[in-house]
Amino acid sequence: MENLMSNNSVILAGKIGKKPEYSHEVFGEGFYESVIEVERLSAQVDMIPITISERLMEEVNLEKGDNISIEGQFRSYNKLVENHSKLMLTVFVRECTDNPDEKNENSIELTGYICKEPIYRTTPFKREIADILVAVNRAYNKSDYIPCIAWGRNARFASKLEVGDKINLVGRIQSREYQKVFDDGTSETRTAYEISISRISYAEDD
Repeated sequence: MENLMSNNSVILAGKIGKKPEYSHEVFGEGFYESVIEVERLSAQVDMIPITISERLMEEVNLEKGDNISIEGQFRSYNKLVENHSKLMLTVFVRECTDNPDEKNENSIELTGYICKEPIYRTTPFKREIADILVAVNRAYNKSDYIPCIAWGRNARFASKLEVGDKINLVGRIQSREYQKVFDDGTSETRTAYEISISRISYAEDD
């Protein structure tokens, strides 16, 4: 049987980027949304959305600028935006502490299935890139759909994957801004989230 707890594991350590705001309630428990800022070695900062329960909020009083370390899962959900369904991503926090052991930790491990044909391309500087979408099973017959990006040798491996293949991957969550251009010629700055893959391999069937 598939282990639905270990097939999606995230560890982050960074700073709270904004004061947590109340979002929604599920089965009588309230949940808050915020952002954790995690600095890369290049000094660029990834702004990663998190969802945290009011129960955990009672254990650590989170304010903007506070240092925090969290463990959880990277989850997706669909949100209706301008009459279109948009894939939203957030780290669902299971444990947190306001005294991180390691600064700027950002790691994720996933086991899931290729659910869309990989997109392989090369940059003008001949760098190889592959985009894949991974479906990760969750409890109650739900799945999270996680966009991932691979480079170089990993991109060549990813380009040969087929829909339905089961894979393991290790990487980091990253954010990037892009310009959304509308039909009327106007544009808007938006943020995309994806997994930057450092290791990828076929997974054995259970």
